Amino acid sequence: MSELKPPAAWWAVARSEEVTGLKPLSADIADQPIVLWRDKQGVARALEDRCPHRRAPLSLGCIRASGWIQCGYHGWTYDGETGRLKEIPNLKDKQKFPPLYKATAFAVHECGGFVRVSLDSSASPVAEQSATMPLSGTVHVSLTHDQYIAALFDDPGLLIGIRGVEFTPYLMSELHVENGRLTMERSCQWRGLHWPAPFSPEFPATVLLSTHPVTGETLLTLRDADLNEHLRAALAPVPASRGVTAVRWRADTCKGRSGFFGLIPGLGNPLTIRPSIDAAALRALKPTVSLHGAQLRAELTMNNAAIAA
Repeated sequence: MSELKPPAAWWAVARSEEVTGLKPLSADIADQPIVLWRDKQGVARALEDRCPHRRAPLSLGCIRASGWIQCGYHGWTYDGETGRLKEIPNLKDKQKFPPLYKATAFAVHECGGFVRVSLDSSASPVAEQSATMPLSGTVHVSLTHDQYIAALFDDPGLLIGIRGVEFTPYLMSELHVENGRLTMERSCQWRGLHWPAPFSPEFPATVLLSTHPVTGETLLTLRDADLNEHLRAALAPVPASRGVTAVRWRADTCKGRSGFFGLIPGLGNPLTIRPSIDAAALRALKPTVSLHGAQLRAELTMNNAAIAA
C-alpha cells in the first residue's frame, strides 16, 4: 500500500476532545493536510488545510462566530459543510461568489471518541462503537503505517506497554479473518511472577487484537485465564506526512478487576503507547505474524474493492 495515496477508508484523525469551536486543528492523512473544527452547532468539519486563494494553511486562521473558518492570510471565509467561499473582507456581505471559489470538503464521522475523515466518498460506512473510553492520548511514531502494523503483529511490546503484564512470543491463536478484521490472541504473563518467564508453561493472561485490514485501527482486550476482561483499548494508527504514523488511542479498565495487572484505581494510566521505538530491537525482530498479515490485508482489501465496484 502506498503511503502517499491511502485507500478508501475512514481514518481517525483526531480524538473528539481535540476538535473544538475555539481553534482550528491541523491533521494529515499521509501527504493530505486537513483542518478540523466544530461549527456553530458543534458538528465536526474537515477541509483541505489549504486556502484556495494563496494556499495558506487554514489551520493558522480562526473560527468565526458563524461557525465558518477564516483564513489568517487574507481573511477569506469558508463554510465547513460544503467548503464554499462565504465572505471576502471589504466586499459586500451579500456578494455571491462563483462555485469555483471553494475549499475541498471531506466527509466526517464521529463515534467512540474519535473524529474520522474519509478522503474518498466510496469508503464503507463506519461501524458504530460503544461508549467513549475515558483514557486517551496521541503519539507520533517514526515508523511508516505499514511498519507500525507489522510490528504490532510481530511484537506488540515494542509499541505498547501494559503495567504488570509481559508480552510473550507465543500465540494463543493464529492470525485469522473474523468478521472482516484480522484477529489474533497473544499469550502473556504477570510481570515478575515467573522466572525465567520465557520458559514457563503457564500463560495466565492473553491480549486479543482485532485489526481493521486497511486502517490498522485495532481493538485490544486484555483477559485472564478465565476470560475475564481487565483492559480494553482502541489504537488508531494513521499515516502522517514524512513517513510518520500518528497513533491516537483510547482505553478503559474493567471495573472491579485488578489482579496482577496493576490496574488499580489511583495508580495512573495502565496503558502506554510508546512515542519512540527501540531501533535495535526492531531491527532484530524477525517477521513472523506480519508476513501472514500482509497477505490477509491484501486479500481483504482486494475483496472489499471488488464489492464496492
